[in-house]
Amino acid sequence: MRVVEVFRGEAVRLAEVLAGLTESDFARPTRCAPWTVLELAAHVRTGAGRVVGMLAEPAPPHAEVDAAAYFGPAKFTAGTDADRIDTAREEGAGFGSGRELAEDFAHTWRAGYDASLAAPPGRVVRTRHGDPMTLDEFLVTRVVELGVHGLDLADALDREPWLTGPAAELIAGLLTMAAGPAAVGLAEELRWDRSTLIAKATGRRPLTGPEQTEIDRRGVRWLTFGG
Repeated sequence: MRVVEVFRGEAVRLAEVLAGLTESDFARPTRCAPWTVLELAAHVRTGAGRVVGMLAEPAPPHAEVDAAAYFGPAKFTAGTDADRIDTAREEGAGFGSGRELAEDFAHTWRAGYDASLAAPPGRVVRTRHGDPMTLDEFLVTRVVELGVHGLDLADALDREPWLTGPAAELIAGLLTMAAGPAAVGLAEELRWDRSTLIAKATGRRPLTGPEQTEIDRRGVRWLTFGG
């Protein structure tokens, strides 16, 4: 499945969830403190729509960063995190209601999807951080945002996660690949399915003692996912 279709599938799921929420649901706190459901959804909505502006700009001559490198330590310094938090809170406050945000998200992800479909194969884009990368690699990061923050929203809403199978496969594959040889066979040894691997590797579910011991023994270092 093309990554743009994985993006579409995960965005459709989230759009359906957001459309069914009450205003009190949008006011719930999330584990991505200090964001509420509204503010976290606003953050995801902005990320899902970034590709539109990127594709409107001239293409860099060549890609220099892949999806794994995009999630580098420089993206998650204290200053960058603070700006990310404040921006989402401001964007969330700009919507008159959660329903308004839900409607805007439905429009925004679709615009990103349509723009991506219209782009030529191999199109290179420049991220807001200045990274030149292929559109497909950038869309991988958008699937990560939708999928991982979808776990955060499900937790805040006391719902079962709605992570799609293709998104789980993509994110789990990225995590394992980025962790290198030390992670090969780890999920099988610990009897993790893809969703469990994602939740454990991103800190969404705590590690058991034996799991932490095996990870330390192998020297596995997971990617850091911020906003």
